[in-house]
Amino acid sequence: MGNFLAGKAVAVTGAGRGIGRAVALAAAAEGARVVVNDYGVGVDGASPTSEVAEAVVKEIEAAGGQAVAVADDISTMAGGQRVVDTALETYGRLDGVVCVAGILRERMLFNMSEEEWDPVVATHLKGTFTVFRAASAVMRRQGSGALIGFTSGNHQGSVSQANYSAAKGGIISLVRSAALGLHKYGVTANAVAPVARTRMSAGVPMELAEIGEPEDVAAMVIFLLSDRSRELGITGQVYTVAGAKIAVWAQPREMRAVYAEGGSWTPSRIAEVLPGSVGVDPMPMLERLEEMRRAAAEGARPNG
Repeated sequence: MGNFLAGKAVAVTGAGRGIGRAVALAAAAEGARVVVNDYGVGVDGASPTSEVAEAVVKEIEAAGGQAVAVADDISTMAGGQRVVDTALETYGRLDGVVCVAGILRERMLFNMSEEEWDPVVATHLKGTFTVFRAASAVMRRQGSGALIGFTSGNHQGSVSQANYSAAKGGIISLVRSAALGLHKYGVTANAVAPVARTRMSAGVPMELAEIGEPEDVAAMVIFLLSDRSRELGITGQVYTVAGAKIAVWAQPREMRAVYAEGGSWTPSRIAEVLPGSVGVDPMPMLERLEEMRRAAAEGARPNG
């Protein structure tokens, strides 16, 4: 075992499988006491079972670490609070939370039902909020702590996962809001966009040029949970982790502006001025989609 997180208490949602499990195991290996949260559902959010979280606790204990299982549904306020309360009741403190839990229900936007939209947004976005909300109150009093949300490169947009994409974009804004609101209390907030081999990534309809393992992502998360990350002032950031690659996403900002003569616009004047002044910012995902269509037309499997 290492000591990168020695003495810390960390809660990880979606920790029963995939990246969440890798994060929980890595945190324990680095000296953290871990709350393992997993509702134990399938990729689509169905058929919950508490055995999934309990199995990871047994793995951690077998390796000499400390862990406790919480099988609550973090898409509810009570579930998110329970994760935090368990850390306090068991370990007396909470130093970091990592919100990995998520589900998929794929459908084109024009066919998507409320039953396909609501659970995905609730698990990803609300599930991050419920844990962040409960944890931030504790961390504010402590004067320290780290919040880590999980987003995706799909926050740029998705052809058939508008629900997932919208939730992941919301998580980025939530993380940035947390970073701004909690900075003066010594609490950091960051997001990770993983590209790793998991049961959720198995259905991606393309060959991914850059992809790694859950353990690659876990290493980055452990760093972001650590005192070293806080000392470096890392907060409000979004990092992609894809195997050997780590990348940081740009902060949102205005690119170009134009002002109306006389202070007001008409539609016709906008049509005259906009193309040559403000213009557009090309959409990388749209360009990639065109490349995929061309590859498919040629009978090749598109690369991502």
